[in-house]
Amino acid sequence: MGLTGRNIIVAGAGIGGLAAALALRARGAEVTVLEQACEIAEVGAGLQISPNGAAVLRAMGLGEALSRAAVPSRAVVLRDYRRGGEVLRLDLARYAAGQDFYLVHRADLIGLLAGAARTAGIPLRLLQRVEAVVPGPVPELHLANGAQARADLVVGADGLQSRARVALNGDDRPFFTGQVAWRATVPNDLRLPAEAQIFMGPGRHMVCYPLRGGRLVNIVAVQERRDWADEGWHHDDDPGNLRAAFSDFRGLPAELLAQVREVALWGLFRHPVAARWQGEGVAILGDAAHPTLPFLAQGANLALEDAWVLADCLAGEADQAAALAAYQARRRERAARVIAAANANAWKYHFGLSPIRELGHMALRLGGTLAPTRAVRQFDWIYGYDVTAQSR
Repeated sequence: MGLTGRNIIVAGAGIGGLAAALALRARGAEVTVLEQACEIAEVGAGLQISPNGAAVLRAMGLGEALSRAAVPSRAVVLRDYRRGGEVLRLDLARYAAGQDFYLVHRADLIGLLAGAARTAGIPLRLLQRVEAVVPGPVPELHLANGAQARADLVVGADGLQSRARVALNGDDRPFFTGQVAWRATVPNDLRLPAEAQIFMGPGRHMVCYPLRGGRLVNIVAVQERRDWADEGWHHDDDPGNLRAAFSDFRGLPAELLAQVREVALWGLFRHPVAARWQGEGVAILGDAAHPTLPFLAQGANLALEDAWVLADCLAGEADQAAALAAYQARRRERAARVIAAANANAWKYHFGLSPIRELGHMALRLGGTLAPTRAVRQFDWIYGYDVTAQSR
């Protein structure tokens, strides 16, 4: 059926917004992307693309570009914060053969998507901050510069502070989870292998993995605390605070943290999954619809899934309202289930009292030894889910 002649504005040039623009343009829509920043860039660090997200990028013709930009991940390894020995190894290369797990710098993935958008002739308009979205037969965007924009459809891919989400759901009240996270990158002088390593300590954990052909190491360090940091990505912090919070982590974590020169800190907040993902002439996706905690590394992957399904529903149903309703029906339950699993996953890394931690680690180690395939494939319902194979 296609979307030829349909005029669509995407608010937000992050991973979900750019993917949506590409998927919609491929089906014939005239798409414009509005981005509030002065350039299409991402100052974040690394992220993990699992098979469900890689399937979308492949279907959009970006599989080879992803494989060039990313490091294929061979394993996920859980370790104790003091001893460093393996508690559990999830051997992806052996027990998930044929599935694509990648470690990629966020800026590289944004650059890949933005380059594809420009090649497809999609205008990327910068310094366009959306202040309000007004649903209707011809939805409107009110911009901070006083301008207004209209389209047949507005797609809100505008993140945690989404004005499109507010237009559909009103304001919500995110709450602080009692956890903060630091992000940093350092040179891979220690030659870390192509795997994600998670060092688990009481009330804290640290994740590290290589990026950019193994030249960099991405570090994410999460700490439970009573006081909170502002929600957001770009709050600079003193590296000394990070080192102090993880001063009892031995071995590799200590060596990596000693190299940190710049670090960002943010508070982890829980937002409800939006009740309404669509309304008259408006749809939302990614963090605008379902902000996700990082404990299963699914934020980018879910946004990619959303983008594909939204375009697929719109192209397969002439009635836009029916197409948007189908989009929400296909996505909301899936996203809510993944987010619930991520929320529940953090406890594995933060065992407190020593006897409890030892028992917990023993159970993880025993499970990995006796049933390694089961340990790796426990999240197949996430990773094996291919939205491109379910197209209308």
